[in-house]
Amino acid sequence: MNIAVFASGRGSNFQAILDAINSGLLPADVALLISNKSDAGAIEIARAKNIPTRHLSQKLFPSENALADAMLHELALHRIDCIALAGYLKKIPAQVIRQYHNRIFNIHPALLPSFGGFGMYGHYVHEAVIAQGVKVSGATVHIVDEEYDRGAIIIQKTVDVSSDDTPESLAAKVLKIEHEIFPLALKAFAEKRIKFEGKKAWIMS
Repeated sequence: MNIAVFASGRGSNFQAILDAINSGLLPADVALLISNKSDAGAIEIARAKNIPTRHLSQKLFPSENALADAMLHELALHRIDCIALAGYLKKIPAQVIRQYHNRIFNIHPALLPSFGGFGMYGHYVHEAVIAQGVKVSGATVHIVDEEYDRGAIIIQKTVDVSSDDTPESLAAKVLKIEHEIFPLALKAFAEKRIKFEGKKAWIMS
């Protein structure tokens, strides 16, 4: 299975995917990295591993359709089977979502459907969790559709929220389990163990 990773930041979830492949846990290859930021840390990781990289930002294209065409060209060129959004902070064009229906996975730093939607990413999520006073948070791997954080949930894992947690300390706890569950979801997809039924999905044993 060929995976394309989309990333905007330092690439810690990207590295977790590569580590899972190298350990034999995930039967796949990362065949392409796409980033909207030319200086993203994920690009440096990819280059060190000789993984093809592409800087595709909306700023470089006259329209969303043109950006989508460029993405689809690269995905086809590298024979991509599925897409993993590893800290990618831009909305995926609708054309790409349609072409890769039920094959785009995102990791979200909360227990969806809570604390999701437009503007809910990174530290904003953890700040909201602490402000609400909830006792449990976590991470979610879900399918990407045309609504923010509304696609079928594949896997979730929880962490306790302590009374003395800060957004930074909670982020660290959540990131640790992100690195655990994202490769597991991709592994289940590679092994054809994810069953879809409308807006729902589950992993078969």
